[in-house]
Amino acid sequence: MMHLDWWTIGLQTINFGILVWLLYRFLYKPVLTMIDARKAEVRRQFDTVRDFEAKANAELAAVEAERAGIAAEREAALKAAAAQAQEMAEARRAQAERDAQALMDSTRKTLASERESALDEARRLALDLGADLAQRLLAEVPMQYRAEAWIERIEQHLKAMPQAERDALVRQLADGKPLTIVTACALPPATADQWNARLRQSLGVAGAMTFAVDPALIAGAELHFPTAILRFSWQSALAATRTEVGSHGGPR
Repeated sequence: MMHLDWWTIGLQTINFGILVWLLYRFLYKPVLTMIDARKAEVRRQFDTVRDFEAKANAELAAVEAERAGIAAEREAALKAAAAQAQEMAEARRAQAERDAQALMDSTRKTLASERESALDEARRLALDLGADLAQRLLAEVPMQYRAEAWIERIEQHLKAMPQAERDALVRQLADGKPLTIVTACALPPATADQWNARLRQSLGVAGAMTFAVDPALIAGAELHFPTAILRFSWQSALAATRTEVGSHGGPR
């Protein structure tokens, strides 16, 4: 039979209890405390990592939003720049069209002015040439025929004048004031006497009349009253024609 030594069992039991207490007191409890502390540290680090991750996500979202904003601003800036460039191009094109139109208008006006000037010069040359030719032809006509044509024209003009205007001219010859008859060339004495008599009759006066010569008249005659002149010369006709030609060549 097995013999049990209760004292040995008792002592071993006490030793085991003491061992368990020592293990619990100096090993298990510190280990548990260390494990709890480690858990707390891990939990704290996990919370820190989670907070850092959340912050990082927030910053990443902000960066993405900022990037999206920058992209939108860039796109808007590009659209604005394109619109501005298009507007500037249209403005330059419109200005170029206006400049071209202005140049064309100026060119047309210049050409028209030059054409009018050339026509005016041609008219003047034709007028001068015609006057010169007419003067040469007229020189071949006997003086008596030329003088007759001139005096008839003067008589017709005096006859067609209103009575009030003719009376005003006659009054200028009162008190012996002379009437001067200016011709382009000297009239023969007989022709001058005939003019004297016919003009006295047309005007109804008996005052003195004198004759003078002015080659610048080209042809025809002028009646010089004290304060008025009746012109029947080619000089006055040519001057009026030149004035008319000049007015036709004026600005349009």
